[in-house]
Amino acid sequence: MGRAFEFRKERKMKRWSAMAKAFTRIGKDIVMAVKEGGPDPDTNSKLRAVIQNAKSVNMPKDNIERAIKRASDKSLGDYKEVLFEGYAPHGIAVLIETATDNNTRTVANIRSYFNKCNGSLGTSGSVEFMFDHTCNFKVNAPNQNIEDLELELIDFGVEEVFEEDDAIVLYAPFENFGSIQKALEEKDIEIISSGFERIPTVTKSLTEEEQKDVDKLLEKIEDDDDVQNVYHTMQ
Repeated sequence: MGRAFEFRKERKMKRWSAMAKAFTRIGKDIVMAVKEGGPDPDTNSKLRAVIQNAKSVNMPKDNIERAIKRASDKSLGDYKEVLFEGYAPHGIAVLIETATDNNTRTVANIRSYFNKCNGSLGTSGSVEFMFDHTCNFKVNAPNQNIEDLELELIDFGVEEVFEEDDAIVLYAPFENFGSIQKALEEKDIEIISSGFERIPTVTKSLTEEEQKDVDKLLEKIEDDDDVQNVYHTMQ
């Protein structure tokens, strides 16, 4: 198995663990997708992908429709995607994806978490280079041979294919998302969910006590309502 498989296995039980928070995060994704490309999923591929993700975590249809309607309200402020970079204790790089309607508040909060936990908020580009920006698709293709599917999609940028929970997972560089989504839809392969992840190119092993120091910071960051995803280089 490749690096993406190991990374996904490590994060699987942690990501979207709290259902209420998952709905909040996906709700923001819906707002951003509608603001960018309109409320019709048939003509807005990004919104179509977010709706698939919402269904994959059992978000009620009413919630999805309400989020789309709310996003179409011109009086609603825009969420901006802002990336934060820094170092946790013991030299662990941390990359934070946020969606915020008040950047001043978010910056202040993120900085306070680092300060309180003996970390340091870095400047743009200070740790991003330590992570590969990837896209992924989880698809339902029960009669599809994995090797054949990989060969069909390799020209669209797919780099890693593996099975997970009776489904097939595809990984590729971030910039190939659109072409792979289109190819899967044209081949009538059901997309269960899709998304983006940042996989560390190097990791660092810590003692149990050192890990507790880092986890203390990560927990504070992940609990923030503006935070969408947190990535780090701790092994």
